[in-house]
Amino acid sequence: MSFLEGLLWLTLNIYHEARSEPQIGQLAVAHVTLNRAANKHESVEEVVREPYQFSWTFQKDSYLPTETDAFVKCMKTAIKAMTTPDFTHGATFYHRQDVHPGWAESMTYVAQYGAHKFYKK
Repeated sequence: MSFLEGLLWLTLNIYHEARSEPQIGQLAVAHVTLNRAANKHESVEEVVREPYQFSWTFQKDSYLPTETDAFVKCMKTAIKAMTTPDFTHGATFYHRQDVHPGWAESMTYVAQYGAHKFYKK
């Protein structure tokens, strides 16, 4: 996969998962995505499109962004994430703070950035 394809899928994931978050929260979501891709030796697209991993991929009728300014902001965040070290200590999972998934109990809590809590195995 090319850099541009990875950038597009990372941007879409940030946009649909965290566009209303502060940049630190968007960056953390991006690093989770990148960490998963690195751990699985898969492309960003493969990680993002893996069934039932990111809710927007199965809950939305269209992947197309509707908020241009937010999409551009998310793309800038994606570029920053692709060119800076991971500060999430290898986090590979997250959830909104108001959700309490059963899988979280078996993970190591890393930190909260914005409205999301981050974990690793």
